[in-house]
Amino acid sequence: MDNQQDSIGMIEWFRASTSYINTHRGKVFVVLLSGEALADKNLSKVVYDLTLLHSLGVKLVLVHGARPQISAALENSGKNSSYHRNIRITEAECIETVTRVVGGESARLEALFSMGISNSPMQGSDVRLCRGNFVTAKPVGIHDGIDYQYTGKVRKIRATAIQQQLDQNNIVLLSNLGYSLTGEVFNLSAEEVATEASVALQADKLILMIPQAGVLDDTGSLIASLSEEDARFYADKLAKLDEESQCISRALDASLRAYSNKVHRSHLISFKENGALIRELFTRQGNGTLISSDSFENLRIATIEDVAGILKLIKPLEENGSLVERSRELLETEIDNFKIVELEDSVIACAALYPIGEEFAEIACIAIDHSFQKNGYGDRLLSSLESQAKTAGIKTIFVLTTVASHWFLGKGFVEAELSDLPEHRQELYNYQRKSKVLLKKL
Repeated sequence: MDNQQDSIGMIEWFRASTSYINTHRGKVFVVLLSGEALADKNLSKVVYDLTLLHSLGVKLVLVHGARPQISAALENSGKNSSYHRNIRITEAECIETVTRVVGGESARLEALFSMGISNSPMQGSDVRLCRGNFVTAKPVGIHDGIDYQYTGKVRKIRATAIQQQLDQNNIVLLSNLGYSLTGEVFNLSAEEVATEASVALQADKLILMIPQAGVLDDTGSLIASLSEEDARFYADKLAKLDEESQCISRALDASLRAYSNKVHRSHLISFKENGALIRELFTRQGNGTLISSDSFENLRIATIEDVAGILKLIKPLEENGSLVERSRELLETEIDNFKIVELEDSVIACAALYPIGEEFAEIACIAIDHSFQKNGYGDRLLSSLESQAKTAGIKTIFVLTTVASHWFLGKGFVEAELSDLPEHRQELYNYQRKSKVLLKKL
């Protein structure tokens, strides 16, 4: 029985993932695998998941680092590895070691993607990785009197050449090495390479693999999504903490740099947790932290194409009696009254405003996906509908609720009597539901 239930659960998940598969197909994702990710025991599982993305039609640009591997190699060879402003100073005597270590890590990744072991996720994958001099670099230079020597910055990403490889169904592999116009090799920040590649390609997503599930709040709970302002707050906070926190801070800085250059979706996902990448990209609840423009920008007026998503969202609330049941036909005729919050092309919250006469309007059908109920979407919807009502000259809004009276009272509504409503609305009152009447003057 348990096996049958597991199979049914897998089938339902696979069906639900269809919309994400269709959304991601043909899109460009830039994925950062830090040196810490390459050293983790879960790396082979991450490679399996990246191979799955590739097989589903996602165009992948992988960027890998080698920070801990370089540090270990320099230490073993007795060479000094010094830092200034948290940036490694790459001396002339060290660049050969850096080049050797990074080249070795690139080759190891190529080997992992070339596996075709029978009965493994790689069987029949036929993945082709392409490497080349896609990153032009320049020296960081001298700062505070310190010469960074062979530590460099990205001068240019050869986006056209990369796109040509993606169009040939190749995965492009970049490292933290860049090459100058005079033939020198520079040690770069992998985070910078990933960011600049995502900007140059105008990637649909920048994915940063980090040591923990995502950005965590002070209680240790995962923060599913961050605005630009919140991401900046956590980047500054984590930069002052331990090494793992600094790794997450660098990832946040990269996402903010991408965000400011029109790459408006960055995901911070654990490289330690098996399947985290798939859960983040192919399930509603996700499994990481999303930094995106999806705050007020994704709150919009509903259209007829959103009816199916709204019905799916409100069905559980209709079944438990929290909402009055609405047929598809009724919802289609009333769709202009609705606003929705959309995330990853899915409706995750909705609410409706029904004008009654010239001075009253009813707020109804507030529903939020259970995975996003602590993200403030209810507040945003209510605020948006209140603004809409004010613009229309509405003086009073009201709600009829059986389960959410405390929430509305906290938003400035007050308890009222049925007789306080317009006569037309009084006549439609369902006495069996015994809903409370709450009013708010605008």
